[in-house]
Amino acid sequence: MLLEHGTEAPFCGVFLQEKRPGVFTCRLCGLPLFHGGTKFESGTGWPSFFAPLEGAIGTTTDRGYGMTRTEVHCSRCGGHLGHVFDDGPPPTGLRYCINGVALNFEPRV
Repeated sequence: MLLEHGTEAPFCGVFLQEKRPGVFTCRLCGLPLFHGGTKFESGTGWPSFFAPLEGAIGTTTDRGYGMTRTEVHCSRCGGHLGHVFDDGPPPTGLRYCINGVALNFEPRV
């Protein structure tokens, strides 16, 4: 997924129900991407966040599958993480829809 720009099936990701305090990191290079406090239940079947950590995410235009979307990738290694949409909650109004297989989770102890 990370290098092939694929999408995992919905409702199967290991982090979909993760609610503990901590940080979600890139599975490929370990860069911290999202604080657990920005995760929310979107009902889409993928882990969703309303804001990435500063400087963690890069974007490109994805014109695949007959539509135009904004792809998000790790700013360090370029690994494909998912897409960002403008239907998220306040305060940003954004929904970073992320493949669970692209993430690791480091719980706060």
